[in-house]
Amino acid sequence: MTRRIRVLIAKVGMDGHDRGAKVIARALRDAGMEVIYSGLFQSPESTARMAVQEDVDLVGVSILSGAHMSLLPPIRQELDRLGGGEILLVAGGTIPPDDAAALKAQGVAEVFTPGHSLEAIIRWIEAQVAAARGQAAW
Repeated sequence: MTRRIRVLIAKVGMDGHDRGAKVIARALRDAGMEVIYSGLFQSPESTARMAVQEDVDLVGVSILSGAHMSLLPPIRQELDRLGGGEILLVAGGTIPPDDAAALKAQGVAEVFTPGHSLEAIIRWIEAQVAAARGQAAW
């Protein structure tokens, strides 16, 4: 039997707006994933540590503060340093297209901005995790 997809939804930095993170967390849970919510005001280091300790497949960072360029690359670096190089890192929030491209070049797997449907996000996660595990997507 295949292990359920494990996801960490994280709020990093001083961004206290967590409604979107909670909506995503619930949608992923309702889709059958195991979801861990970090709570507010996490650091890149604590987020990466939590992801490795919880053995997640994916870290989703919800960020609306505009600090995405200074917070997301350190999470990727710390994941890699802690042995979590296989953990997918995605971002959601108000991230301009040019910044999204730069983040992807620095190891962020995908950037979901307002307007992406929950169903599309769920299907993307399922496909990516299945590919990483060497399985056919559901």
